[in-house]
Amino acid sequence: MSYDAVVLISFGGPERPEDVLPFLANVTRGRNVPPNRLAEVAEHYQHFGGVSPINQQCRDLLAAIRSDFAAHGLDLPVYWGNRNWHPMLADTVAQMHHDGIRSALGFVTSAYGGYSSCRQYLEDIATARSAVGPDAPKIDKLRQYWDHPGFVEPHAAAVSAALATLDADRRESTRLVFTAHSIPVSMAASAGPEGGRYEAQLRETAGLVAERAAPDLPYDLVWQSRSGPPQVPWLEPDVNDHLRALAAEGVTSVVVSPIGFVSDHLEVVWDLDTEAAATAKQLGLDFVRAGTPGTDPGFVSMVRELVTERLNPADTAPRRRLGTLPAWDTCPDGCCLPVRRP
Repeated sequence: MSYDAVVLISFGGPERPEDVLPFLANVTRGRNVPPNRLAEVAEHYQHFGGVSPINQQCRDLLAAIRSDFAAHGLDLPVYWGNRNWHPMLADTVAQMHHDGIRSALGFVTSAYGGYSSCRQYLEDIATARSAVGPDAPKIDKLRQYWDHPGFVEPHAAAVSAALATLDADRRESTRLVFTAHSIPVSMAASAGPEGGRYEAQLRETAGLVAERAAPDLPYDLVWQSRSGPPQVPWLEPDVNDHLRALAAEGVTSVVVSPIGFVSDHLEVVWDLDTEAAATAKQLGLDFVRAGTPGTDPGFVSMVRELVTERLNPADTAPRRRLGTLPAWDTCPDGCCLPVRRP
C-alpha cells in the first residue's frame, strides 16, 4: 500500500491557565476520576503557569522529523494532531483531507502495547476520520517500538549520564529505578490477546536499558501518575513508596529513568522532578532523574525507519529490534496481533 503523509499523534496538553480544566475534562471523560484528584492535577499544571511542556516538545519533534526526512530524501509531509488538546486530531485529519492526502502513517508518542498506550490511539484515529467523513484519509498506526534501538539507546545514554553525576564511591549502594504510568490492574491483565503486554514490554525495556547503561547495578520497575478511584487496584509500587523502601534497605543513591515516556512532559517534571525528588530529599537519598529521548537523533531516525518499513513491505531484512518478546503490529481488536512476515 502507498502512503502520502505521516501524522504525529500525541496526548496534548494545555498552553494557558484557562485551558487546564477543559483539557482535564477531555482527558478524564468517562473515567469517574474523583473531583479532588482532578483539582489536585489541575494544581500541578498551574504550578507551571498552566502550560504543559508536551505541545512544545511535539513541535520540536515535528521539526526534527521533517528535517530528518528531508536529509534522507523521504518526500512525505508530516502533520501533527492530539488526543486531548489543540491541535485536535480531527482538525488535523480535516486539514489532511483538504490537502489531498489519501493515506497516511501515524506515529504515536507511546512505545508500548495496552489500551491507553495503543488501542485508544486507534480509536482516536477512527473517531477523527468519522468526524471528517467517508473521504477522510486512511491512517495506519506504525508499530510499537519499546525495544527499538532508537528508543532504548537514548534512554540508556541518559541513565549513563545521570550515573556520572553521582558519587562513584557510593556505586555499590546505588539503584536504578525505571518508571512508567500506572494503570488499573484489570487493564494491565487484559493488555494484548494473551494479557500482560504492557508490563512485559516495559520489563524488557528496563532490562535492555540497564544492560547497556549499568549492568553491574540492580534495578526495579515501578509506577507513577496514578489517577483513578482509590478503591480500584492499580499497578504498584508507586515510585515514592519504592524510594522509602530502598532507603530502608540501605540504598544511598538512585537514578530514576522514566522509560514509559518519550519526552519530559508534565507527568515527568511534576511526578518525578518535583514529588519524587522531594521524597528522596526527605529520605537523604542522592537522586538524579535521567532524561527521555525527546529529539535525540537516534529517536528521530527511528521514526524514519518505522516509516520506511511500511513503505517497503517486500523488504525481508530483519526489523531493528533488541528484545526477545514477539514483534507486534497493532490491531483494534486485541491491541496487537502478531506480525506476519515473508
